[in-house]
Amino acid sequence: MAIQSIGEYPIIMKDKVENFHGNQLVYLYWYGHRVVSSPRAFPLPPEMPFGAIVSDLIPITYKIEPDFKDLDFDKTEVIWEIDGKVVVPDFSKSLKENGVGHKSLVKFITPSLTGKVGA
Repeated sequence: MAIQSIGEYPIIMKDKVENFHGNQLVYLYWYGHRVVSSPRAFPLPPEMPFGAIVSDLIPITYKIEPDFKDLDFDKTEVIWEIDGKVVVPDFSKSLKENGVGHKSLVKFITPSLTGKVGA
């Protein structure tokens, strides 16, 4: 059976940075913790301090994780990745200054906190 095309389909990007009113889309993921099973997306201003991820976003996003009660950023070893590159973020500097851009994935890994049943 032959298929006939009706022509070119326009590609309309709905998640362009221009559509976020000065914010950028940032994904946050606590590696190995499956109660919150996928990265969460947040529209964040590029000027927001990186430390706000720790103080504001992680508590509201991951408080249901069993390991959250043991997560102390002053005592727990944390490996940070931004877009697949291991980094040591400066919590007082902005997301932009730490290399977080539109649609960046900010992942944190806690080797001593391995998630539910070590999954």
